[in-house]
Amino acid sequence: MVSALSKNIASDAVGKQVVRSGTSIGANIAEAQGAVSKKEFVYHMNIAKKEARETLFWLRIICEAELISENKLKNLIDENNQIIAILVTIVKTSQKKDNL
Repeated sequence: MVSALSKNIASDAVGKQVVRSGTSIGANIAEAQGAVSKKEFVYHMNIAKKEARETLFWLRIICEAELISENKLKNLIDENNQIIAILVTIVKTSQKKDNL
């Protein structure tokens, strides 16, 4: 998706942000999977959730600025919303188990 952006200052800036926040989701989930405590697990899953919300923000900026049409981003936005919902559930469930 980022490579489909036109080459200009705004697209470059937004594209870098999407790459950064989007890849951070997976990195934080990997950190959570290697956590040594439930508290550390929840901490990293919360960060992944925040990064997913930030990614959604940047995708919306791309739509609003008409850098890529909303039609072309619909699947990515839907998938991002699903990831957020999954992470919210993981965090809530994990917090309930140990009252974190």
